[in-house]
Amino acid sequence: MTLPPEAITRFTTDLTTLAPAPTPASPLAVAVSGGPDSMAMLALATAAFPNAVIAATVDHRLRPAAAQEAAMVATWCATHGIPHATLFPDHPPTGASIQAQARHLRYALLADWALAARAGALATAHHADDQAETFLMRAARGSGPAGLAGIRPRWNFRADRWAADPARSPANAGLRSDRKAPALPIIRPLLAWRRADLRTLAADLPFIDDPSNTDRRHDRTHARALLATGQIDPLALAAAAAHCRDVDTALTDTVDWLWRTRRTADDAATRIDVTDLPRELRRRLARRAIGDVRATHAVTEGRWSDATNIESLLDALESGKPATQAGILVVPKRQIWRFSSAPPRRSV
Repeated sequence: MTLPPEAITRFTTDLTTLAPAPTPASPLAVAVSGGPDSMAMLALATAAFPNAVIAATVDHRLRPAAAQEAAMVATWCATHGIPHATLFPDHPPTGASIQAQARHLRYALLADWALAARAGALATAHHADDQAETFLMRAARGSGPAGLAGIRPRWNFRADRWAADPARSPANAGLRSDRKAPALPIIRPLLAWRRADLRTLAADLPFIDDPSNTDRRHDRTHARALLATGQIDPLALAAAAAHCRDVDTALTDTVDWLWRTRRTADDAATRIDVTDLPRELRRRLARRAIGDVRATHAVTEGRWSDATNIESLLDALESGKPATQAGILVVPKRQIWRFSSAPPRRSV
């Protein structure tokens, strides 16, 4: 296996911008599906950081061929002296939103494995074309700055990210579920790389194209087909996503400051002073307050995530009416919004 020296140097720079260089004592964990992108990343990481890379493949048990793909990756790793693990969820995802469920299960399994191996970070093979597809899909759904920011170059995975809603926590997949679980950096060192360039690097490697990539039931497939026309520059969309990420970061910093200066709380409720704040900041503060109260009071009623639509809640509050969302009662009193656990529903 021979890779261009300039590609190895570029990968080294891109990775060490996001995380410290891996060592045998603190290796880089690489998520490898068996596709050309992840196989190229595995080869680059192995060349850049010898003896400091471990790899894992997740078999969701949704396709019979997935076992063969995992075996292919395991064989290549064994040949090159790379520790490899094939990870399985306790149960395959079922019902609606299988892709979202599979993603949560995948990160849970990979995080548990990487933390157990004392990895310094977990690398996934998301690239510029993935970023462009994500931007198009979210723009079509009317997403705001947070959604249009797309795939983050780095974020920290924590078990307590789902602690506010234990029933939907990926702890079922084996991830440590205590509130003090260590954070694992998830990094995407290939976000500035094009899919075609990675495929070229993988030309001498074994790889398999996932048939789901051409399944027209998925929104991503339609976005990919649009980009394939050549009429839209994926790198330009990736740059737009980066601009949105800067905006979202600035808004997040502002909300952090407002949370410190305009929030009061006691055992019963959290109160937010929303005087003179624009709707976007009210929206973000309300989301944060709902999540905080759900976590503090172990509220599991209803569906809740950082992406849950709360526009009807905001409409009610801004008209001076109380409203309930995801088991949280919000009562406006002038410009103070009070968040508390909703009282139990009366049985009929």
